[in-house]
Amino acid sequence: MGRSRRTIPEELLLLALDPATGTTAQPQSLDLGLAGAQLVELALAGRIAPDGDRIAVVMPRPTGDPTLDSALELLRRRGSPVRAVNWIGGPRLGLRQIYLAHLERCGMVHAVSGQMCGVLPTTRYQATDTAISRDIRARLDSAIRTGVPPDPRTAALAALAHAVGLGKHLYPGNEGRSSRSRLRDLIRHDPMGGLVAHAVMDVQNGVAAAPRRAAPGSTSSGQGSPGGGGAGARQSAQSASVSAQPHRGSMARAAAH
Repeated sequence: MGRSRRTIPEELLLLALDPATGTTAQPQSLDLGLAGAQLVELALAGRIAPDGDRIAVVMPRPTGDPTLDSALELLRRRGSPVRAVNWIGGPRLGLRQIYLAHLERCGMVHAVSGQMCGVLPTTRYQATDTAISRDIRARLDSAIRTGVPPDPRTAALAALAHAVGLGKHLYPGNEGRSSRSRLRDLIRHDPMGGLVAHAVMDVQNGVAAAPRRAAPGSTSSGQGSPGGGGAGARQSAQSASVSAQPHRGSMARAAAH
């Protein structure tokens, strides 16, 4: 896979990066979204394909992208199609750090070291070329504003942005309500993007952890609001994230992935 095109995980992370604070929005769900974005990118590269609600490897040949190839190899080792919700809900610790380190190596962001409360080391990230982020955002804005069906990559990116709860970050306040609604509706334009987006929301709602707990009055069906759910959702989201941006030591470990 050539590097002339940014991958969907890279674009999702750049969308989530707050230029004012240097931190990522929705950090608790972002690792889940990045895992889903890897599946979409692998599908677009012809390496995997949906099989109902499962994911099957159809071409195990590496893409040339180390982070994607690691996911592809893990899928290949499963030997049989895996449910998207189980894959995304599995151990995905550190994907955010891995991709931040990757973006830094590619020169798309640079790390700024600091301290929290004057004691705890922190690392914030600033985009080195804001035109890239503006271009990504413009594609979403165009799809929302014009109503023209977007290309599969943009549709999948929109579906994942909605699934991890970036709608309020991208289109805040009452004035952004209609844009958030249209962002959600873009899910229907890409089957693979829709599959993984619903899987991400299912994990947040605790469906992957307890598929048989169809409690009366439950609202978790995969259609729920991003970031929703009860104790199961909080436990799943917490297990898939870290509480703060990594400091340099964490980045070094991530880069070695």
